[in-house]
Amino acid sequence: MIPEHMEYGVLGERLAHSFSPAIHHKLADYDYRTVELTPEEVGPFLERGAFRGLNVTMPYKKTVIPYCQELSPAAARIGSVNTIVKRPDGTLFGDNTDYNGFLYLLQSAGAQAAGKKVLVLGSGGASLTVRTVLSDLGAGEIVTISRSGPDNYGNLDRHRDAELIVNATPVGMYPNTGVSPVDLGQFPNCQGVFDVIYNPSKTQLLLDAEGRGLLWANGLGMLVAQAKVSAERFLGRELPGGLVEEITRELEKETLNLLLIGMPGCGKTTVGQALARRLSRPLEDVDGRIEEEAGCSIPEIFQREGEEGFRAREHRALCQVTKESGRVIACGGGVVTRRENWDPIRQNSTVIYLRRDLSLLPTGGRPMSQANPLEELYRRRAPLYEQLADLTVDNDKTPEETAGEIIRRLEL
Repeated sequence: MIPEHMEYGVLGERLAHSFSPAIHHKLADYDYRTVELTPEEVGPFLERGAFRGLNVTMPYKKTVIPYCQELSPAAARIGSVNTIVKRPDGTLFGDNTDYNGFLYLLQSAGAQAAGKKVLVLGSGGASLTVRTVLSDLGAGEIVTISRSGPDNYGNLDRHRDAELIVNATPVGMYPNTGVSPVDLGQFPNCQGVFDVIYNPSKTQLLLDAEGRGLLWANGLGMLVAQAKVSAERFLGRELPGGLVEEITRELEKETLNLLLIGMPGCGKTTVGQALARRLSRPLEDVDGRIEEEAGCSIPEIFQREGEEGFRAREHRALCQVTKESGRVIACGGGVVTRRENWDPIRQNSTVIYLRRDLSLLPTGGRPMSQANPLEELYRRRAPLYEQLADLTVDNDKTPEETAGEIIRRLEL
């Protein structure tokens, strides 16, 4: 629905999970909305001018250019507009603050582009900005990979010597997580991987880069940095320099899930309930979701389908739950034993290992705990919990006290 009047907002096609309103509300005290329009609605909306300023996101960064009476040098040079200001005479001024955002992404990550061969995945508006920044930083060869161009996903082998890779496509973005545009194994000289996507926090491409020990960064800092410059254009004044780092940290804390792992019976659900109450977040219990889908209890699933059937159900439930943001997630004790679960666990969550003395762990209603000595289960699983955890907390107090310690240590 096209708003009749608004101050500022972000224009796009699908914006239900956009972080832009939250960022702009932190930057300045003005009305900022999402404006979801079809391609046919964009022109009439821009011509009517019922706004003071807009950010523009995929897929309209080129679409809006004909409606702008003037472009900034950056927007004209790049051929892409992500910020529009309505001037006093009603005409539209198009700018590109994504340039500032991507420059910040690289600099904050400590990336050195000078002289490097860089693959830029995608040929849309974001790709134009990325290539311009890389050129200004003195990158060596900049190669654009598209689906049908001369350099495409079918002949990547000719670019095995790429040193940096930037994803400027929506591949891997929420809700279609868990897929990567390229296999990093094809690039033995790669040193760093950067993704303009910010939801999820770690796309499959970035998870693969992290697993290989490469330099990596997502697009959240870029989003905040370009938003700050956009807000300065809207307001006609500069904002404090430290806002980008401050807001990026705040958003990471607010949007990353708190995902609890640990031995069966260690208190993941009860501590998760306490965390959810104190932080006003929804609680997702992976085992509960499995039972709801199956229409029976976990012991019944084990009896009917065996452990393999249960683990397949667990993986499906985990993938659905962990692609969301800002939740508390309680996982089953054996979720870490399957390698295919590791990336979903890490893609959008702060992982918390709840440790509890074995003598305090109940076994009733827990098929794996009943079928295996607890000491043996712990011996196999503890190294995996420790490997995946961002934070380890001993659950030797009440659930409320343990939740409080988690909140304190994560500074939430």
